[in-house]
Amino acid sequence: MRILVTGASGWIGSASVTELIAAGHHVIGLARNDAAATRIKALGAEVTHGSLDDLDSLRAAAARAEGVVHLGYKHDFSQMADAARTDRAAIDTFAEVLQGTGGPLLIASGTLGLAPGRIGTEADVPDPAVHPRVGNAAYTLGLADRGIRSLVVRFAPTVHGAGGDHGFVATLAKTARTQGVSAYLGTGQNRWSAVHRLDAAKLVRLAIDKAAPGSILHAVAEEAITAHTIATALGQQLAVPVQSIPSDLAAAHFGWIGMFFAADAPASSAQTRELLGWKPQHPTLLEDIAAGHYPGT
Repeated sequence: MRILVTGASGWIGSASVTELIAAGHHVIGLARNDAAATRIKALGAEVTHGSLDDLDSLRAAAARAEGVVHLGYKHDFSQMADAARTDRAAIDTFAEVLQGTGGPLLIASGTLGLAPGRIGTEADVPDPAVHPRVGNAAYTLGLADRGIRSLVVRFAPTVHGAGGDHGFVATLAKTARTQGVSAYLGTGQNRWSAVHRLDAAKLVRLAIDKAAPGSILHAVAEEAITAHTIATALGQQLAVPVQSIPSDLAAAHFGWIGMFFAADAPASSAQTRELLGWKPQHPTLLEDIAAGHYPGT
């Protein structure tokens, strides 16, 4: 298929572009600037210029494709509602083009806040109050009624790998380096899930190839890693002390990431693996930390 990919030059998007091309798809990567265009071209994809704010560019790009992998998002935690509105407008634009074609529209979501205190599954329906973006995922699933193969991939909060200067763990490493201590909150027994970016990209490709309309898929390789374990691994690698800090000092110590690192958000991908035959095979989060991929610089 001809697949439009937003976020094609990004951390997950670039790996997904490579995976899709290797499987025989023709990828059109959306580039918001010349630097992004250069990266996308180097991956072997066709470049189309545009941005999430320019709906005309999105409409024109989608019209040249048979499906859309929408991984682009404005990750500005100070403007979450605005980012979600931009995302919804983009999804609506893609839906206008794909309506009635049966073509795939895959969007990214997350497992944070899915099922606090227990292991979340693909069957769980998150509370839209958790994050403005959650409602966009629910809306996308409903597009199956309009003749669109709508797909939602919920990514683990840690999408890790070599060159790991992206994502939450990179921010935790930088905080540990800056503060001189690798900290966790309270007992540190709250849990995160994790996935390697190359395994996540493989799941994106399998979803485009095989998943049915209305599918919810979990890009989760490891169900539950405690915050204490993550902090300890970072402390050992960065040669800084590992220390508990009170939960009420989360914002003061960690900044914006504090509320996320306090979350208990384990998640399963058993249904996804059975549905698509997805088998994560790349290094674990702790292996990537130990390999020095998160220097905190």
